[in-house]
Amino acid sequence: MKTLQPGKLVTLRGRDWIVLPSEDPDLLVVKPLGGSEEEIAGIYLPLGIEADLPVDATFLPPAKEDLGDLSTARLLYDSARLAFRNGAGPFRCLAKLSFRPRSYQMVPLIMALRQEEVRLLVADDVGVGKTIEALLVVKELLDRRKIRRFAVICLPHLCEQWQAEIRDKLDLEAVIIRSNTQARLDRQIQGDTSVYDYYPYQVISIDFIKGDTRRDVFVEQCPELAIVDEAHTCARPAGASASQQQRYHLVSRIAHKPGQQLILLTATPHSGKPEEFHSLLGLLKAEFETLDLPQSSPAQRRELARFFVQRKRADVEKWMGEDTPFPRRDPFEWPYDLSPGYGLFFEEILDFSRKLIAPDPHHPAQRRMQYWAALALLRGVMSSPAAGIEMLNTRLSALATTAGVETTTAPEPEVEENPVRDTEFGFEGDNTPTQVVEQHDWTSHQRQQLRGFAGQLAALANPKDDQKLASAELILEEWLSQKFNPVVFCRYIATANYLGELLAPRLKARFPKLDLQVITSELPDELRKQRIEEMGHSPLRVLIATDCLSEGINLQAHFTGVLHYDLPWNPNRLEQREGRVDRFGQMAPEVKACLLYGADNPIDGIVLDVLLRKVRQIKRSTGINVPFPEDSQSIIDTITQALLLNPDRKIAKRRDKGQLQFSFDDFDEAAKAKASVTRKVDEAAEREKISRSIFAQNAIKAQEIEVDLREVDEAIGDPKAVEEFVVAALNDLFGVQVR
Repeated sequence: MKTLQPGKLVTLRGRDWIVLPSEDPDLLVVKPLGGSEEEIAGIYLPLGIEADLPVDATFLPPAKEDLGDLSTARLLYDSARLAFRNGAGPFRCLAKLSFRPRSYQMVPLIMALRQEEVRLLVADDVGVGKTIEALLVVKELLDRRKIRRFAVICLPHLCEQWQAEIRDKLDLEAVIIRSNTQARLDRQIQGDTSVYDYYPYQVISIDFIKGDTRRDVFVEQCPELAIVDEAHTCARPAGASASQQQRYHLVSRIAHKPGQQLILLTATPHSGKPEEFHSLLGLLKAEFETLDLPQSSPAQRRELARFFVQRKRADVEKWMGEDTPFPRRDPFEWPYDLSPGYGLFFEEILDFSRKLIAPDPHHPAQRRMQYWAALALLRGVMSSPAAGIEMLNTRLSALATTAGVETTTAPEPEVEENPVRDTEFGFEGDNTPTQVVEQHDWTSHQRQQLRGFAGQLAALANPKDDQKLASAELILEEWLSQKFNPVVFCRYIATANYLGELLAPRLKARFPKLDLQVITSELPDELRKQRIEEMGHSPLRVLIATDCLSEGINLQAHFTGVLHYDLPWNPNRLEQREGRVDRFGQMAPEVKACLLYGADNPIDGIVLDVLLRKVRQIKRSTGINVPFPEDSQSIIDTITQALLLNPDRKIAKRRDKGQLQFSFDDFDEAAKAKASVTRKVDEAAEREKISRSIFAQNAIKAQEIEVDLREVDEAIGDPKAVEEFVVAALNDLFGVQVR
């Protein structure tokens, strides 16, 4: 018999059915008209069973008794098309979604449908909607029967968010696979089937799956489509940590499986380090890893553009004539002066840090490690008295590392990396750097000094002596009085808890209904999510958090401001923090973003003046988020090192419009470094501008899909049709007047 086309209506076994796509011409796949996915059946035609031979479906012609008035006929028509669950035309998934995607969010789907095997790097700006874009591709491939299973591989703290998005947007129930769920999921399976093979829809913690044993099993049984969220954390830069190398090895193994389909999501694909960026491109296609993009030919760029989409907000705000509202971001700076007590303390500990770094020409590496210890100490004590006390009480030795990063105990380490710096991509920890390597003991005098410093800090832990705390209180009071609900980002757990303890009673005295919560990595993921959701019921709320919430977490539903209590040393972290509230779906017309810094704190001044102000200026003028330049961290290190190692040189301060700023005129190392980082930031901005012009997917014209989207709206109804149907139904059936 002739092949029946998908969408045709047939009758068999006493029911009407719709024909679905089938990979086998001998297998007829059908679903009952008006039935559910669970009722889909397959009929093997060569058997020739008479009752199973399909015939064209027929329907009785209307009779005069069926006539009604125009309003009821319109109501019937609208109810029928709004009830459609199988979209026709080029996009089969649109009728089955619980949301209406923006037109620009269809572009990655179009790119995917133009490929035989889907390989995409979606690098749209923070808050544009990469999750929705990925889920559109998932649903379309499922409906076309091109995939039957998929897995989302993400950071541990994002698992619940992905599960909720899949449930809300696609009406599918995905399981979370990580250390605290695998045993329970295993018990629900009969036989020896693994969780990776049994469950069709999976959300997997990348840090659970990256280990050698689990990785091999998962790679073998990986679903046909894998989505890697925050893909920049899986890149392979030179000198990457063991943890990041494991992530890259996992994703690389998946990418090299024959027939594997892969979607990479990241707002920061280019860190400024070419080898890292190219390692991500190589996951799409092996030859892209060696592609010299600035020198590439137009043909090579067009080929890469088939797999890579990167758009900033300006590219999508008016795309296809559709207005996509984003909030207006109001960024500003708030300087504070150290109190006399804190200023005296800083001078003493700076002098202590300088003496700690004793010049030793025979052991330059050892001195370098002593320098990092001093740098970590200064950063901690200037974050908050609580963070400083925690560091001092743990007896920082000559070398400190950020939590979770191992270092060598060799007498002459060859590692050039700064072990106390911010991780460039991905959140690694919010503890103070207290893991140390004892290369020599503190002297008794040094230990006595440390105890004295801890006592001084304890006495400074109050709003009078801690002007940073007092300034934060003023900012939050002003925002709350204007009905803004802020998130306060801190570097360390001790600082976040310190703020919560001291600010909560003072702010609640003025705002009795205020809900103030502190969320750090000490809390499990489920409890973090629960507390954030509960805060949404309060009329006024303040969330104090560490960077465990700065990446991937959506906070726009409940918060409208970001206060950087501790300045990030990486511009990417600045954008990630602010992108938690400044994103699509934010209902407030304006969001606040404040950089709090010490006007007479030279470390804050260097970071702010050399990096953050420059990056924000480029963002305002071009709309581009500058990727972190390759050598910027070493430049900051050079400036700070000069501060530590040149005690006779002072950073001059000048007053400009009432604010204290820094002059680097007499600071040779800093002046040279500042000029270098300025040049590198400008180069990075220009490189990013060129990249955006290539990969903004301007080749996909709005006219190409405008007709298709309009036809789909006509067939299944648009938001206006839904509104008219609801109003008419309430009026005609229940006599309710809607105004």
